[in-house]
Amino acid sequence: MVREETTGKKPKPAAGHVKRKRGLAPLPTAMFSIRGFCIAHGISESMYFKLRDLGQGPREMRLGARVFVTHESASRWRMERESATAAAE
Repeated sequence: MVREETTGKKPKPAAGHVKRKRGLAPLPTAMFSIRGFCIAHGISESMYFKLRDLGQGPREMRLGARVFVTHESASRWRMERESATAAAE
């Protein structure tokens, strides 16, 4: 039998979640950070900024110095990308 070794470190919480009290599951957020958006959609942050510079990125929301992508904006962005892909075929 093979025994897995543990590092003794706690795993990091999933992107797009806020920390809750000890013992409770993390709450989902109503929006993504840019990093969370990229993780959720399987793209790199450099690809995100490249798409944004080309006018093909999702609509962003700014709160102070922070930038977010709402789930609604992410959904619209996915539909736009699907439509663009279908039109190119």
